[in-house]
This record gives sequence, structure tokens and C-alpha cells, in this order.
Amino acid sequence: MRTSVGIIGAGPSGLLLSQLLHQAGIDNVVLERRTRDYVLGRIRAGVLEEGMAALLRRAGAGTRMDAEGEVHQGVEIAYGGRRHRVPLAELTGGKTVIVYGQTELTLDLYEARDAMGGTVIHEAGDVTPHGLDTDHPWLTYIKDGAEHRVDCDYVAGCDGFHGVSRASIPGSVLKTFERVYPFGWLGVLSRTPPIAEELIYSRHERGFALCSLRSRTRSRYYLQVAADEKVEAWPDDRFWDELKRRLPEDAAASLVTGPSVEKGIALLRSFVAEPMSHGRLFLAGDAAHIVPPTGAKGLNLAASDIQYLASALIERYRSGDETGLEAYSARALARVWKAERFSWWMTNLLHVFPENGPFGVRIQDAELEYLFSSRAALTSLAENYVGLPY
Repeated sequence: MRTSVGIIGAGPSGLLLSQLLHQAGIDNVVLERRTRDYVLGRIRAGVLEEGMAALLRRAGAGTRMDAEGEVHQGVEIAYGGRRHRVPLAELTGGKTVIVYGQTELTLDLYEARDAMGGTVIHEAGDVTPHGLDTDHPWLTYIKDGAEHRVDCDYVAGCDGFHGVSRASIPGSVLKTFERVYPFGWLGVLSRTPPIAEELIYSRHERGFALCSLRSRTRSRYYLQVAADEKVEAWPDDRFWDELKRRLPEDAAASLVTGPSVEKGIALLRSFVAEPMSHGRLFLAGDAAHIVPPTGAKGLNLAASDIQYLASALIERYRSGDETGLEAYSARALARVWKAERFSWWMTNLLHVFPENGPFGVRIQDAELEYLFSSRAALTSLAENYVGLPY
């Protein structure tokens, strides 16, 4: 098989890139080791910056998002038993975020690819890049017991943190930067109305909590738990009781509980790989960077990567100019590191770090008091939350 761009991974990054390239008349093939049902079964966060929403519309995959997504003009931060609102739109000249689940977004992208007759090969096992430092790279994969080959001009690695793409960059070239946090998020999805109109981030001496939503009838809640906690130790009743303890009284009184639809623990880490390109390989999304979910940046960083990469590839095929491809890694990383900083800051501001002791708690207190006494500080938070410019 011959194509222009071989894309590894059919998550939001790979599908979005495939769609944007196809619209520009650039042939591409997506290889995904899982089934389509498995990909669509992944439950992930979904707070979308305006830049990502605009990119989905441009890709022809934003109609349902605009009809069903929840536009939020602010978020709340609770501490000391009180709720404090961050008026995002007011502080950023009208910018907002859209709450729209990643599962729904991925479904929309699949349907957009189907409508254009895009090539997405599922259950492609043992995907392996070859010749990345040559002008003619290729991919091999196993399907139905046979090996197949895809010759291409470029390879886009959109296959996540554990994928083959980043591992294909020589160790002498690749540098990684990582911080693993000493806790995780225990998340519960329930068919219950949300606790509030906007997200509530809660800092409490027992640990962080987050009240989020997927729709008017589905809610998503998170608790900070120790890194070695087991999901089995958290039956629904225990989860709801603990969540109530970590919320201000008025918020806890509004909580509607019910059976969990999905429950899991995600460990938190900050991670960046440099460079994000090597030869004819370009990394995007979780293949290149991970952020703790506190700042709602993971999915949005993937979108900005794809914006830069799609634009550079389109420029290359339209005019032969490779300047954008040569600058891709540096351009993407400049935004990645700013989002890493914000996510790290939000995580340190709102979580319990036992190793920091009483001094660390007092610093958090001072930081929060300063934040809500300074319009400049609050504006900085808001600008980062709604998303820095591409």
C-alpha cells in the first residue's frame, strides 16, 4: 500500500489529523491496534478550549459538539469551606470552554472519516516504523495473520504514551522529562444530574476533589487517593461519603448520588519528550507529552499539536516548503511546556502533598488567598485555563 502520510493511532489526534489532511487532498492511512468499539469505549475528560472547538468545526466534526456541548463561562475553586468563582469569560475577553466528552468527540471524528471514505485499519498488530531517517519511510503491521506494508512520505505518531512511535526515536536523540505524583484520581461516572452549573475544584485537608459533568444527566466526580489504592476498596457508598466530606456544605447538599457507571483510578504524571520529531517521524498528543488532568490540558494539547502538524504537512504538499515541518517540534514544545507549567501549578495548588508538611499547607493557603484577592493573578489562571493562543 502507498500513501502520503502514515498515521499510527486512531484516537482523537490521529483521526483529527487524518480528517484535516484528507480535506486538503492529502492521502493518509490510520493504523490502530485496537477495535473501533474499544477505542470508543475509552472514557476520558472533555473540557475543550476554543481553539480545539474551532479545529473540530474546521474538520467538519463539530456539529454535535455545538448542539450538545455545555459552554462554561467560569469554574469554581472551593477551599476553607467556601466556593469561589473564576469568571473565565469576563477575565479573558469573552473566551469560554466547552464540556463535551472525549468519547463523543471521537465518535464524531470517526463519522467524519466514514463520510469521506477515510482509511482506518483496526486490529493492526505489531505496527513498526522503518526508515524514519530516510526519504522513504514505511510501516509494517500484522493483520489476519499476515504482514502488511505501508509506504509513505511521513509518519505521524499519535499512538499514546505506551505506543511504538516515541520508542522508535534513538535514545541518543530523545530526552525525556518526568515527574510522577504520589497519588492518583479515583473517578466515577454516574447517571445523575451535575452538582452545579460549572466545574468545582475542591481543595480539602483530606485530599483534592473535582465535580465535573458530561451532560445534564451524567456527572463525573474525582477524588485524590493514594497511588497504591485499589478500585475494589471503593464501593459506591464509600466514594459518595468521602466526596461529601471534601466539599463545602452547600455543594454537598446539592449532590445527587447513584450507581456508578464506570469507576477507575488514574495515576498522575507530568512528562515531556524532546524533540517531537525525528527524520520523517512526528509525534503528537500523549506520544510526546502527558499532563496531570488538573488543568484540563491533555486533549487540548493534542489538538494544538495537530494544528501545527497538519498546517506544516499541507504547506509541504501545496508548495514543497518544508519550513513548517522543520519548525514543528520547537513550535509545539513552546506551547507544551506552558501547559505543563499550568497543570503542575494547579496540581500543586489543590492537592495534599504529605511530604510538604504544615509549611506546604500554609503556602497553599497563602497562594489561594492571593489568587482571589488579585485580579491579575486570577486573569493569569483564566488565560491558561481557556487556552493560550496557537
